Amino acid sequence: MPVLDSYLFFSGNCAQAMRFYERTLGGKLENVMTYGQSPDPEHCPAGAKDMVMHSSMKLGNRTLMASDVPPTMGPKPMAGFALSLMYESADEARRIFEALAQGGSVTMPMTKTFWAETFGMLVDQFGTPWMVGGGMHGA
Repeated sequence: MPVLDSYLFFSGNCAQAMRFYERTLGGKLENVMTYGQSPDPEHCPAGAKDMVMHSSMKLGNRTLMASDVPPTMGPKPMAGFALSLMYESADEARRIFEALAQGGSVTMPMTKTFWAETFGMLVDQFGTPWMVGGGMHGA
C-alpha cells in the first residue's frame, strides 16, 4: 500500500525549521544531509555547501521531509497546501497551535467548528502553512 508524506522546500533555513518542528511537535529528526556532504560533488550547487540537501523527521507513523532550495534556483514560496495536525485533545491542539504560531501569523484563530472542539490555521515563522485541530467530532 502506498504511503503519502509531505516534503517541504525552504530558502536556507531548513535545518532551523526541522529542529523547531522536532522540539515543538515531539518528532524525531532522523536525517539531515547538507549539499556539501553529498558523495557526488556535482550535487553541491554554488553557495549551497551548508544548506540542507535532505532531511527527514518521524512523527508517529508519518515522515516529514524537507530541504533547502539552492540559491541558483531562487526562492520558492510555500503556497497551495497546508500541513494538517489533528489531536484527540483540544488542549493539546491549542498548545501546539500557540507554539507553531510564535513568530508566524494566525490566518484563522482556534475556534469550535462542527467537526472539532477546536480548529485553527496559521503560517509559522518559516512560511509553512498549518491546520491544527483537536477534539474531533465523529472521529
